[in-house]
Amino acid sequence: MKGDVYYGKGIRELKDEYPDLYELVSSINDTVWDGKVLDYKTQKLIAIGITASRADPRATKKQIRSAIEVLGITKEEIVDVLRVVLLTSGMPAFSKSLQILNSVTEAIEEEREDKA
Repeated sequence: MKGDVYYGKGIRELKDEYPDLYELVSSINDTVWDGKVLDYKTQKLIAIGITASRADPRATKKQIRSAIEVLGITKEEIVDVLRVVLLTSGMPAFSKSLQILNSVTEAIEEEREDKA
């Protein structure tokens, strides 16, 4: 992922304790997020859909936040992804993800207002 930002628990500890494993994870990361055919924005939207469909609140929140802050992905674009989640994974995953999206966008708005 861009800038070696990892969302999995324990990855930071790998860097110091098991540098060979950390390098492997980094290598896989660089290979996945290479943008050869799909651009990074499209890949990020797919990642949001996957984490949302798994009803993984921590990962969904982190994916949504970085999508908005790093790539400027809009709330509307994310809602389009969540529509697919509704169709493929059902109402619970959709509803939870929509709540996460709303809380993240509200938090980002508050942060922007505090800076202004």
